[in-house]
Amino acid sequence: MRRLVLIALLCLPQLGLAAEVENPLEPSPIWDDLRSSIIGTEDEPAIDPGVLLLDAPKRADNPALVPVHVAQPPGAPAITALTLVIDGNPAPVAAEFTFGPALMPLDFEVRVRVDSYSDLRAIATLADGRKVMAGRYVKASGGCAAPAGKSMDEMRATMGEMRFKKAEENGRDIGTLMIRHPNFSGLQRDQVTLLTIPAEFIQTLEVKQDGAELFTMSAGISISEDPVFRFAYQPGDGPVQVHAVDTESRAWDQSF
Repeated sequence: MRRLVLIALLCLPQLGLAAEVENPLEPSPIWDDLRSSIIGTEDEPAIDPGVLLLDAPKRADNPALVPVHVAQPPGAPAITALTLVIDGNPAPVAAEFTFGPALMPLDFEVRVRVDSYSDLRAIATLADGRKVMAGRYVKASGGCAAPAGKSMDEMRATMGEMRFKKAEENGRDIGTLMIRHPNFSGLQRDQVTLLTIPAEFIQTLEVKQDGAELFTMSAGISISEDPVFRFAYQPGDGPVQVHAVDTESRAWDQSF
């Protein structure tokens, strides 16, 4: 297996969640139209920084690689599921996550594509069924159509390769998982033929430790190329096991 270069990919910024005391979302007619179909109610979820925080850059350096950090302060009630929404993207639901008890309190990062100036929001479902929301307005454009970072041959040769890095911080393990996959959005063009590349992306992801769920993801076109996930979890026994399936029904399994 080829050696994977992770220096840039693993250095996700540690975003300043502690400083967030208000929700900087802007009025969004798109969200007003989407709310009911995404969360099943017209009621706006509560915004409570004592339960859920989200940070993302106000202006993204690269619209195809926008870091998003969702977290909870100590003592916050457990989250069982979370929907990540980018209002202005062609497919606004970027991903739906579920979380196991070992990830509580939540401290989770992922990178996404942002196609236009947009609210980026996380809607969490608590163990008692309540929903809370956090988000930011992100200035970025063109992320869904941005060209891939590597040649088609290189992407095909390394597709499905994974790396996992583990550190320890404040009594919890910090895992960083990287998966090689172009995650084509269906809006990009082959830089040689100039033809549109069909959508092809990791659709489901399961991460477990010794058979117990850490997190799962059901994703769309907005998760970045070569996705990286950084997450804090309670140390457990046994290996971390990863199972990924893309839209072409290719499956990859790795144990770390």
